[in-house]
Amino acid sequence: MVGRFVGAKFRRAGTSVARMRALMGSFVGTQRLPASTEVTPVVVDGLGAEWVRAPGVRTDAAVLYLHGGAFVMGAPATHRELAARLSSAIGAPLLSLDYRLAPEHPFPAAIEDAVAAHRWLLREGYAPEQLAIGGDSSGGGLALQALIALRDEGIELPAAAFFISPQTDFVHFEGESFSSKVRDDPLQTQEMCRFTASLYVGGSDPKTPLLFPAGADLTGLPPLCIHAGEQDLLLSDSLRLAERARSCGVAVELETFPGLWHAFQAAARFVPEARASLEGIGRFVALELDSARRAVGP
Repeated sequence: MVGRFVGAKFRRAGTSVARMRALMGSFVGTQRLPASTEVTPVVVDGLGAEWVRAPGVRTDAAVLYLHGGAFVMGAPATHRELAARLSSAIGAPLLSLDYRLAPEHPFPAAIEDAVAAHRWLLREGYAPEQLAIGGDSSGGGLALQALIALRDEGIELPAAAFFISPQTDFVHFEGESFSSKVRDDPLQTQEMCRFTASLYVGGSDPKTPLLFPAGADLTGLPPLCIHAGEQDLLLSDSLRLAERARSCGVAVELETFPGLWHAFQAAARFVPEARASLEGIGRFVALELDSARRAVGP
């Protein structure tokens, strides 16, 4: 069903960014937010964003959320239901950022925007131990890139990070799953991944470390939670990220879900495993936020 009604439409869009964006935009009206979810627009250093708050969330923490869309499409509105479910699972408000997209704004524009949003949250009065960051697909890759950039700039990092089917390699596409999952992933194709990544990379040197964040030095990053489906064409991106992080001394929780596709958590309304994944991510982030708060004392 996913391949027939969603994947096939994106395949027909081909290499037309306008058609891709229109197609993703058409899904906005199909979303159903959990009852009493609050969505509040906000401007973050000149960028659009929105606070997404599930009922009863805590006020002493916040999550910076970065939507997927291969860096060429998507917006807070297209991922609002997923953000709302994450807010409920974590028990904290999500700041969903409308970062700049390629090809109009290629690498590193989105990273600059994510870093600026983290700085904005710090200026709004949140301490680093009260913050988390995460995203899905390319947004997961962006969350990882932002963490590395923040660390390298000497900015205090959030207490935790989560990644939903993250894309963590924008130049090589050498992961085992990129070949073995060609027939399994109902949403993505090799051609689509290479095309959208080329728009994101733009004229940058492909050897730039942040274009392959799963291969970068990840020392000093906060605990990471990675969830991916085993049918995902980009499954290797998740596996290599977990392996690399552990080799750099970073705590990692990795979970893969049999029979499920790229960013399947977006279908949480219909798929029990997607709801279980979001609940697991929520527990991880909430526990890390509580642990970080205890570490700094009252």
